[in-house]
Amino acid sequence: MRKYNVIDLFCGCGGLSYGFERAGFNVLLGIDNDAKALETFELNHKGAKSICGDITQVHYEEDIKPLIGDKIIDVIIGGPPCQGMSLSGPRKFDDPRNKLYLSYIRLVDEIRPKMFVIENVPGLVGLFGGQIKDSIIEKFTEMGYDIQFKILCASEHGVPQSRRRVVFVGSRIGEFVYPEPQTEEVTCMMALSDLPPLECELGTDVMQYETEAMNPYQKLMRERSSEVRNHVAASHSDRVREIISLVPDGGNYKDLPEEYAHTRNFHVAWTRFASNKPAPTIDTGHRHHFHYKYNRVPTVRECARLQSFPDDFIFLGNKTQQFRQVGNAVPPIMAQKIANKIIETLEKNNE
Repeated sequence: MRKYNVIDLFCGCGGLSYGFERAGFNVLLGIDNDAKALETFELNHKGAKSICGDITQVHYEEDIKPLIGDKIIDVIIGGPPCQGMSLSGPRKFDDPRNKLYLSYIRLVDEIRPKMFVIENVPGLVGLFGGQIKDSIIEKFTEMGYDIQFKILCASEHGVPQSRRRVVFVGSRIGEFVYPEPQTEEVTCMMALSDLPPLECELGTDVMQYETEAMNPYQKLMRERSSEVRNHVAASHSDRVREIISLVPDGGNYKDLPEEYAHTRNFHVAWTRFASNKPAPTIDTGHRHHFHYKYNRVPTVRECARLQSFPDDFIFLGNKTQQFRQVGNAVPPIMAQKIANKIIETLEKNNE
């Protein structure tokens, strides 16, 4: 099998492209406007180039080709942010506020890869009565791509997190078939129980594992790592720790005494991970979900584990930047499952 080349638009720290790399793709390039996320991307994707800037100003001939030379781009992947999505009337997908999506579409048009993948929040499918989704399908169909979409749940693909995302796949070489869901879930405890507890300490930049790997998921996470990085706890006040301690495994603010129940007024407030289930969606803030056992918010490494980043994937920047990178990423294990199916399609229809 030859190595296929991929570029990642809106790459962030590179969760989607990391999954493709693990499946056997050659990651040529990542594009993003977050400089610190791109530093993480470059550190963890050896040999990949990057472009930091406004993607609306990036073009293949002027910007991408000088970095990658004459290498053929087989696949384009990426998750354009959906903030600013607007339709100021029927069929007005070309509204400038949709410029990030339109830049993805434009670059696919300029490069004409064999296949492409777009990942986004499930709400995109129904946004403006489905007009955004319909416009995406219409534009790529006009370019000659067969395009389909499916909502995937990460916990059904080996990730210890119930994150749901819509995945569009376009192909001009043959039919793509989505990966089949698996029945066995990876729970929070299965994902995290070998990491240092950090009950009486905040932790340091480099730490040793608490135990041996105790299940296949932990073995996979530790496959290329002999130490724990990015595992420093937040410093909570005594009052916050006390409130957290009152929330049972898998509970939330509804389990608190009346005087604490309304100290944070939204539905995910004071939620403790359930030890025997996958985590809820890992977001970019991490201040409202707590470890299933310990009275603190999860560390960057724990969130990375729940996103299925292996332990040798190192995050750069301050903790806020690291949390943002982890939360914005596509879970690499789910990305790898998609990438395996992309390779199947490419191999079956090798030009």
